[in-house]
Amino acid sequence: MRHDEQLQRQVETQAKRLKQAAQGRDTLLAHSVFLGMLGLLFIVPVIGGAYLGLWLDSRSKGYSIQWTVSLIILGVIIGAVNVYLRVKE
Repeated sequence: MRHDEQLQRQVETQAKRLKQAAQGRDTLLAHSVFLGMLGLLFIVPVIGGAYLGLWLDSRSKGYSIQWTVSLIILGVIIGAVNVYLRVKE
């Protein structure tokens, strides 16, 4: 009898663990949304910097890409910090 009770407790414990693991698991959709959000957090500052840089360069005389390159680099830095802070949460 003692062996049966011990086996039953082990099975119950494992069943509880499986239920907890199944409840805590994220779905494929949740992971996809999270990755999409990370992509947007990174790419929006880069594209915003590129457009603002192009507009500033078009306002200056002659051919210049100084603002465009500078603001794209700034957008990459800001995007990387955004992603890092979101993943850290």
